[in-house]
Amino acid sequence: MPEKVRRRVVTFTGDALGSLTVGELPAPLRQYARFTPQRRIRFGANAMAAALESEPAFRERIAEQLRERFPELTEALTTGTPPPAADPVDVAAVAYVLRPVDWPKLVAAAGEEAQRAQAEQAGEEAQRELARLRGELTEARTAARTEAERGRGELESLRKELEATRRKLRSAQSDVKRREAEARKLRTALDELRSSSAAEKSAAESESRRLRTRLAEAESALEAGRRAAREGRSVEDMRVRLLLDSVLDAAQGLRRELALPPTTSRPADTVEAVEPGRMTPRDIAARALSETDPELLDQLLALPQSHLVVDGYNVTKTGYPTMPLDKQRLRLLGGLAGLAAQSGAEVTCVFDGAELAAPVLLAPPRGVRVLFSKPGQTADELIRQLVRAEPAGRAVVVVSSDREVADGCAAAGARPVSSTLLLRRLGRT
Repeated sequence: MPEKVRRRVVTFTGDALGSLTVGELPAPLRQYARFTPQRRIRFGANAMAAALESEPAFRERIAEQLRERFPELTEALTTGTPPPAADPVDVAAVAYVLRPVDWPKLVAAAGEEAQRAQAEQAGEEAQRELARLRGELTEARTAARTEAERGRGELESLRKELEATRRKLRSAQSDVKRREAEARKLRTALDELRSSSAAEKSAAESESRRLRTRLAEAESALEAGRRAAREGRSVEDMRVRLLLDSVLDAAQGLRRELALPPTTSRPADTVEAVEPGRMTPRDIAARALSETDPELLDQLLALPQSHLVVDGYNVTKTGYPTMPLDKQRLRLLGGLAGLAAQSGAEVTCVFDGAELAAPVLLAPPRGVRVLFSKPGQTADELIRQLVRAEPAGRAVVVVSSDREVADGCAAAGARPVSSTLLLRRLGRT
């Protein structure tokens, strides 16, 4: 039996079940008697179909209900001529319940008709679905074309915007490169300005140090002048007196050494010429002492009122550099004390005190003046200051192998000698 026919039979049975008493119902269907027709069909479909098939009395009761409900259809089925306009499914369902002659054929024909109708309906639905899909496809194509046109328009607009953006980007990059070049120029100019400023600052600092040194020297000279004024004599008087004493001592020493008689020379005697038995200037030059001969230092110190100024560390680091500084000072001062005692000259030894953390505890030996430069002042500057303090014409001997010190002292009128010469002289004693 076709499924549609079976469902229609169950529907008719469920509708008719409510008009029957519980006693008229088969036992399996009594539990569905109180259900609504829809619930009976939902929960008791299989039981009702089985009861119709196996319970003729129950089927006959349902047939009576159908005769009352469909009198024309049941009459036509009883005569064997079903109405053409009737629903094939209803015809098959009623025929199944009434069981007229050739009812299986009616059920089969109704089933075929129902299947054909179902197929036609399915075809119509398929046609409608196809038409709907075609319409949707047409709409989709139209929408796609519209969307494509809109997309192409937007793409063209985006391309134009992109091109404009690229032009702006290239312009911005050019501006950035130009700004970077300007920044590099500014940095270069700034570096040059910094370098020149640093050079000017260094020069200014050097000039400031030089001016401070000159100021300190001026202050020292002023203080010395004030001190001399307080003592009742001036620096110039002292220098003139010292120079006069040097000249007098030199003249007296020369007179004693040469044992000069009263002068008997005449102007003609002053004319230079070579007399028989006398040495020529070339012979005299051959007798000059070498710059490294210790005898040269003895001759210089033998001059009247001579003053020996020693660059202390220059001598010690030349002669005995491996010794500690305190040992170097003691060794040099010991040698200078002996030299001062032998020569009778004024001896001053100068050490660099610019980097001293504390004053040096040192007892100067007899006959030797020991001086340390002040903070911010070098020993070279102190030596030049001592030389400038001497009157012009006094014999001042400066011992230093520093070329700058030697040249500066020579320009001030002193006689520079090397540290090696003093070391050889001290080594001889």
